[in-house]
Amino acid sequence: QVQLVESGGGLVQAGDSLRLSCAASGRTLSTYTMAWFRQAPGKERDFVAAIRGSGSNTYYADSVKGRFTISRDNAKNTVYLQMNSLKPEDTAVYYCAARFGNGWPVINDNEYNKWGQGTQVTVSS
Repeated sequence: QVQLVESGGGLVQAGDSLRLSCAASGRTLSTYTMAWFRQAPGKERDFVAAIRGSGSNTYYADSVKGRFTISRDNAKNTVYLQMNSLKPEDTAVYYCAARFGNGWPVINDNEYNKWGQGTQVTVSS
């Protein structure tokens, strides 16, 4: 069983940067596709970015492409989301998710097996 714990959220101003971390325990992450999703109040959970187990491929939602970067350090069993040029519309709870299986890219949240508890990101204008 893998457990995921997110950290790094907070309150920032528009244009600022944040880096989210997702630390895994219980099992190595190197065989999992990892992703970040986010959920704003009153909205559905949306895909943000994904990275394959080896780190060789990444995929982004159009809304964050060019501003966010997903990366992973399998030696540290950690996945990151670097968020630059943040906008108020990026405000949401951000979730880390893990998926063990084939297929790429996978952007549907119901295809991910493990989830963290989420970390709040608030961007003020």
